Amino acid sequence: MVAVTFITAEGEKVAAEAAEGTRLLEVAQAAGMPLEGTCEGQMACSTCHVVVAPDWFDKLKPASADEEDMLDLAADVTRTSRLSCQIALTPELDGIEVRIPGEARDMQLR
Repeated sequence: MVAVTFITAEGEKVAAEAAEGTRLLEVAQAAGMPLEGTCEGQMACSTCHVVVAPDWFDKLKPASADEEDMLDLAADVTRTSRLSCQIALTPELDGIEVRIPGEARDMQLR
């Protein structure tokens, strides 16, 4: 199992665990985090945007050009922003910490 800590927009820490290979979006949704994932992980929206703690960001596989394009449409993007649907949990990510932004924007609805 891989441990994940979510930090809500209000600053509350929520611990979760999931099997290796599980997408971070699925873990977040199971933990009750308000990540919509409107496109169901097809990288066609930015409603699963999270901010990865800087200490963990460099342990992730680099974002694809398509993911970077989707992040350009997300609200409250930072240097360590990622789409949670594109992060598969690995043993190296055990203990990862991610913040849930206070605002989500679904560009499919515009």
